[in-house]
Amino acid sequence: MNNNSGHRICDRFRGFLPVIIDVETGGFIAQTDAILEVAATVVRMDLDGLLSVHRTHDFHVMPFEGANIEQSALDFTGIDPYHPFREAVSEENALTEMFRVVRKEIREQGCNRAILVGHNAHFDAGFINAAVERTGIKRNPFHPVSFFDTATLSGLAYGQTVLAKACAEAGISFDNNEAHSAAYDAERTAELFCDIVNRWKESGGWMPDFS
Repeated sequence: MNNNSGHRICDRFRGFLPVIIDVETGGFIAQTDAILEVAATVVRMDLDGLLSVHRTHDFHVMPFEGANIEQSALDFTGIDPYHPFREAVSEENALTEMFRVVRKEIREQGCNRAILVGHNAHFDAGFINAAVERTGIKRNPFHPVSFFDTATLSGLAYGQTVLAKACAEAGISFDNNEAHSAAYDAERTAELFCDIVNRWKESGGWMPDFS
C-alpha cells in the first residue's frame, strides 16, 4: 500500500510498477511453442524506500491447441505437461487471473502501468505477448515494448549474467534442484532485482527530490 514517507514505488520507476515474470516453455519460439508454467512476483517498497519481495502468483498452463513442445525443453525443465496432478489451466485463464492481480497492485501502489522484469526479459515478454495475441485478451497491464532485464543489470552490478551465478554474488541462496520452476525462478529473479535496486539507492544512485 502507499505510505506517507515520500518513498513510493510509483515515483521510483516513473509511474511504472515492476512485476517479475518467469515462463517455462516447450521451446524458444513464442508464436508456436507452449507456455507450460507462468509466475508473477510482486515487490513492495518500505518506508525507507527499499524494495522486497511481497508475493508470487503462479500457474501450471495447459499447452494451447497445436502447440509445439520440444522434448529437449521437457528434459531441461523436468515438466510433464500432461501429468494428471498438474492442475493446469488454459493460457487465457492463467493470464486473465495474473493480469487481474497486477492491475489491482497497480491501483494500490498509485502506478499507471506495469513493466515486466525478467532474466533475459525479452524471452518472457515474447511469450506473454504471443499468448495475449493468441487468446485475444484486451487488458494487458504491461508496457508493450519496455522491460527491465536482470541479466543486463546483473552484469553491471555483479559481473555475472547467469541467474544462479548472479544470485551467488548477491548472497541470495539458489537451489539448482528447484530451478526451472516458474515460481522459483521468478522469486529468485525478484530478490536479485530488489538487491540491485537497493544497492544502487544505498550507494547514493537514486536521490529523489521531495521538495
